[in-house]
Amino acid sequence: MGPTTAPKELNNHDTMSLTATDPDGPSVDAQRNPETDVEKTVVAQLDPSTADSQWDGPDDPGNPLNWPARKRNAQVIVVAGLMLAVNLASTMFAPAAGQLMDEFGFTSHAVASLTVSIYVLGFALGPLLWAPLSEMYGRLVVYLVSTVLFLAFLLGTAFAANLGQFMAFRVLSGGTGGASLALCGGTLADVVPREHRGKWMSLFVLGPLLGPIIGPVMGGFIAQDVGWRWVFRVIAIATGVCLALIFAFLCETFAPVLLRRKARARARAQAKDEPEPATYVEKPDIGAELRRGIVRPLKLLVLSPIVLLLSLYTAFYFGLIFLLFTTFSTVYMDQYGWSTSISGLSYLGMGVGMGAGLAAQARLSDQFIRQRTAKNGVSKPEDRLVLMAIMSPSIPIGMFWYGWAADKQTHWIVPILGTVFIGVGMIFTMLPVLVYLVDCFGAEAAASAMAANTFMRSIAGAFLPLAGPALYEALGLGWGNSLLGFLGLAMLPIPWVFYLYGEKIRLSRKITL
Repeated sequence: MGPTTAPKELNNHDTMSLTATDPDGPSVDAQRNPETDVEKTVVAQLDPSTADSQWDGPDDPGNPLNWPARKRNAQVIVVAGLMLAVNLASTMFAPAAGQLMDEFGFTSHAVASLTVSIYVLGFALGPLLWAPLSEMYGRLVVYLVSTVLFLAFLLGTAFAANLGQFMAFRVLSGGTGGASLALCGGTLADVVPREHRGKWMSLFVLGPLLGPIIGPVMGGFIAQDVGWRWVFRVIAIATGVCLALIFAFLCETFAPVLLRRKARARARAQAKDEPEPATYVEKPDIGAELRRGIVRPLKLLVLSPIVLLLSLYTAFYFGLIFLLFTTFSTVYMDQYGWSTSISGLSYLGMGVGMGAGLAAQARLSDQFIRQRTAKNGVSKPEDRLVLMAIMSPSIPIGMFWYGWAADKQTHWIVPILGTVFIGVGMIFTMLPVLVYLVDCFGAEAAASAMAANTFMRSIAGAFLPLAGPALYEALGLGWGNSLLGFLGLAMLPIPWVFYLYGEKIRLSRKITL
């Protein structure tokens, strides 16, 4: 088969020059965008059905980037609402773990932590399937199917009859709910120009970072009043509302799917007018595409130094956060004698920090990009990382503060103030990395890059918390949290390396998917 060109005209900030040779093993060189100087180092396999179809100029109303602002904003807001519901389910149950222990008759605190964190294991596995499916069949069908399954598995968790059923439904609900985490970056790239993505990514991060904070506050009072099962029933109700909004407002936004439909419509129109259609729309090999698509996130994880190293960096901090999420309630009940209902309030310090970090990040990120563009004529993806590099010490500072304040049983507000620093640092760590990956890989492979990052983060989030009870028992709250803080200090150079040398790293190798 001869070479094909890129199937669509991207906007000026996302243009990528692609050349694919053989569909079973193409060799694709990353090339430079002469207008923005942004280099792309990855190319997706091109669907032959879109080879003859392009947008009808840069102002084509069918291009999601040209949709009315209200319609584009609706896509982001609905997905952000779904992500909030999905992430509420991650830790909303945490204050009620003791009730589950009593009902199902187990005493291991490690198992109790696992009942919370195993949900995140589903986040690691699910996106490996959902991300490539979205790049084959589009975002909308994946959002619909995964949300319906997520709702079903939430109800299964609420009515679980034993610990085994509970654990199984937790993993399955995490795997189906994790679709939104993998697809959000692709949706953002589909409908939001690059210079405005920082603000909208802040809305997406409300779910993954604030959901686990708000959840335990609500869950503590719900579990105290009506029991742990109602925690999941409430989340199921919220998910049902999100599902209704998806049916009402969400549209297909993935350009290759839209162009494929356009090519097929053109072929049908030609078939009516001509005995022999001038355009033949070839159907892709679904099995081969699915197999190739499932391994795409793993290939990015292995072949791209950017994806691998930044995923490891964010995985450590994500695991650390979930270690804190699974132990906050126990720490405050043991150290300060709090009840189940108010133990959820121990999460508010981190919530305040994340809220402040979100506000600052949303304001400063895009503003910094505009300043760099005005000064240099162009901006590059690495400009997103300067705030992460500057703010990275805040998490180790917060860990030292929280650990020793709780260990010495100072006034309860003192360790909570320490967690404010952790919350601020988490926003300035996670958000720049997510936007950076979207900027680097664009709409074509953003979902796979996000899936790879989500895979690493979720593995750490599922299993690092299991070390929490043993760590605190062996070293105490002071030295236990200090150990984690010292590990954070050792990782401080990483964001500076990518800020200063990320462009060179991106251009140093060629990746074929």
